[in-house]
Parts: sequence; C-alpha cells; structure tokens
Amino acid sequence: MASLTIRLHPADNVVVAGADLEPGTILPGPTEDTGVATTGPVPAGHKVAVRAIALGEPVRKYNQVIGFATAAIQPGDHVHVHNMGMGSDFERDYAFGADVHPVEPIPEAERATFQGIVRPDGRVATRNYIGVLTSVNCSATAARMIADHFRGSALAAYPNIDGVVALTHGYGCGMAGSGEVMDTLRRTIAGYARHPNFAAVILLGLGCEVNQIDKLMEATGLEEGARVIPIGIQDMGGTAAAAREGIRRIEALLPEINDVTRQTLPASHLTLALQCGGSDGYSGITANPALGYAVDLLVRNGGTAVLSETPEVYGAEHLLTRRAVRREVGEALVERIGWWEEYTSRTGGEMNNNPSPGNKKGGLTTILEKSLGAVAKGGTTPMTAVYRYAEPITDKGFVFMDTPGYDPVSATGQVAGGANVLCFTTGRGSVFGCKPTPSLKLATNSTLFRRMPDDMDIDCGAIATGDASIEEVGRAIFQLVLDTASGRKTKSEELGVGADEFAPWQMGAVM
Repeated sequence: MASLTIRLHPADNVVVAGADLEPGTILPGPTEDTGVATTGPVPAGHKVAVRAIALGEPVRKYNQVIGFATAAIQPGDHVHVHNMGMGSDFERDYAFGADVHPVEPIPEAERATFQGIVRPDGRVATRNYIGVLTSVNCSATAARMIADHFRGSALAAYPNIDGVVALTHGYGCGMAGSGEVMDTLRRTIAGYARHPNFAAVILLGLGCEVNQIDKLMEATGLEEGARVIPIGIQDMGGTAAAAREGIRRIEALLPEINDVTRQTLPASHLTLALQCGGSDGYSGITANPALGYAVDLLVRNGGTAVLSETPEVYGAEHLLTRRAVRREVGEALVERIGWWEEYTSRTGGEMNNNPSPGNKKGGLTTILEKSLGAVAKGGTTPMTAVYRYAEPITDKGFVFMDTPGYDPVSATGQVAGGANVLCFTTGRGSVFGCKPTPSLKLATNSTLFRRMPDDMDIDCGAIATGDASIEEVGRAIFQLVLDTASGRKTKSEELGVGADEFAPWQMGAVM
C-alpha cells in the first residue's frame, strides 16, 4: 500500500503525496508534522507544505531550494504553480571537486559480463543493424524506400541481422555551409555512421544540398568502403534508381553481416545513455535514484554512463561540479550552463520554460525541482569529462554531454557519441525508442507500469511504497541493461519504435 506522504530530507518544508489526498487528511511523519491536515485536495506526486512558508521564502525538497513562495503558504497547503515560482536567488556552490570520492572498482575476475558482438576493428556492438543515413531531408523518401524493401520476411534467412533502418531528418539545406551548426550536423551523422551497432551504412544524398556527402565525409574522416557507401540521387538518375542501388548494395552485404557470433565480454564495453522524459513527482524518488545506483555499478565494472539534457540539470549543476575530477571539467559544465542562459534569453525564452505541462500535471513545479531529480540518474561517482553535442565519448566512468532537454534530440547526440544502451525514466509514459541503440523504459510509479505494459520495461514504483529499496531496484536495472546488451529485445524494439526518433540538434537559422 502506498504511503500517504514521502519525506525526502528532515530539513524539507514540503513532503510528497504518495497517493491522492483528500481535504482534511492528517499527514503522518516526524513529530513536527503530526497534526498537519491538508487544506485541500493534493494529487499523488505533488507537494504539500508541512510548515508555514512566508512570501518569498525558499521551498525546500531534497534539502535543496526548488523555488520560492509567491504567496503565503500554510501547513497542509498544496504547493504548486499557484503559490511557488522559480525566483533567482537559489543556492549554487560549485565547489569544484569537493565531493569526489575514489571509485571502488570491482575486481576484474568478478566483473559483470554480457554477450556482445565484436567488430573487426575491436569496437563492441549490442545490436547488428544496417543503416541508411540521409544528408538532407530531400533524400528521406528514397532512404525509406530502401529500408522498406527489407521489412517483413525479407531478412528471414539472416537471423543475426536486427534490421535495415532509415534515419531521416528535416535538415541539411537552407543553412550555412560552414561553422558550428554544420559541424554539429556532420558530427552527428558521422557518429551514427561509425556506431558499432551499425554493421554497414549507406550515406544517401540528393546532390545539390548544402550538406554535400563528399564534404561531410572529408570533414569527419569517413572513408568510402564496403561498410560506408555514399549514394547520390541525382548522380544515380533519380529516386527509384538510387533506391534500387541502395537495395542492391545491401543485399550483397547480407551474408557477411549475418555472420556474427555473440561472445562473453566485460561490462566495461558498455556506454549507457541516461534519459528522462514525461517526468513526474516520483521521478527523483524512485526511477532516477535507482538508475543512479545502476550507473554506479556500471562505473565500478569499468563502464561508462552519459548524463545529458543540460537545461534539465539547470539549478542542480552544482551537484555535478562538486563531483568533477578536475576543476576544468566542472568549469566546462558551468560554461555550457552560461551558454544556455544566453541562448534562451536571445531567443525570447527562459530556463523555466521547462518543465512541460505534463511534468507539472505530474507534480513538478520548477526547473530547479525537475533538475534535482534528474541528476539522480547520474549516481555518485566522479564526473570525468564534459562533451559537446555528439562528440565521440572516449573517457570511462560517469561523463556529461551537452544536449537540449528535448529527448529525441538529446538521445540522438548521446548515440552519435557512441552510447550502445539507453535507459529512459518516465512518470507520465514516454514511448521513446532509439535505433540502433536499444532503449529501456523505467516507470517511476506502478500505476503507469500497469497502464502501459507494452511500453514499460521495468517498474520502479515499489520504492515509493516501501516494498523495494533503491539498491534492489538499481541492481535489477543493471541486470536488465546487461540482458538487453546481450540481445534481449526491449518493449520499444518489439513495437518497432526507434527510426523516426532520430533528431539531430537544429541549432541555427533556417535560411
């Protein structure tokens, strides 16, 4: 049975409703909360005050400032957008490296393993896809024609191939031919072309676009060969001819690509992308800290975990800078935070435009509150590096990649960087998938898990009810990551989700 309320720290002046609370509900808890009765209805996952909070006074959750009272709040009041706002005077002591603690590595003989695929160059894959990557929106239809040819029973004779996937986007022309915007797009496409989960890729262009295939390859160091095949629609004589050529080239490769055998490999070969979307009031209590525990296990086993979504660590970045192994690593994150502040201001927004309406309906009020829960996905180990969007991830341990908070764009950058497994926590019910990297959905509450069984991979709700600990669920997540890396299909894979979610960051103006 769900607890009526969840207290996250003794110093907090709010608690979280563990169930829908009716007016007049007497709150349980420490002596100081005894006798507090709700003054109105409070939905599950939302906050209720246990002390009086004066106008302008900080509201504290996780023993951190999540906002400021925009009206006087009485004990028992529902605390949300009607009486709490962002403010600006919140505490952020960057204290670079202050919380760095040595990681206790698991002895090599005892380290976790999975069944992976080793590529000829030594890279390790968790899936065996063939990709059709487009340079520009104009080649999207031809790319899908190629991939569609291999649907149904077309690959029945090749059981070790996971599929042919077309990853298209609405970009690649109407933009500057050089500079950060083009560099970012090319880096993203090249990251997918090199991804170990793709045994081979076709690079499909139109021919007259700004993002020319030959320039993309030259700028990123991609080389034409049996596994990287450039095709131009105009050069081939049109859409149908280009599609036929792509199909012909892939059909010639199928026997060789199918000839793979999974083998036992250490978990140090895993790079785990961390995402949250459709978050709710339970995200920072159940799924996110449980995923953080799994991240700590992965790092102790020599692996890598990638936290991203820079706008969704805003206001909690000080918890990450305190874990930076070197001052310059922490400063790199602060520099990215500053860039986002300037970027949102320049484009007429503000950082608190996030959370989304769904987040707020689930109980999250400000970006500070959302961020404090979001960083829990990153566990407790030192932060070893900060990467720009879609940069190749080369450091081991817990790292950060600068991305937008929008999940498809963020995950696209992480996969371009080399992530070969992805964990996605959700409280409202995201249905995200991410080819060629398998995506696991972690439900923050059991109600969601029961309501969307075809989309959710694991139920973290037992933490909120006290029926399971963060450690127990974290270990279950870690084992599921290993099983997934070994070939077990995720719910999104069973549904065929993941091709349309490819979304490179469209940073600049469309000309």
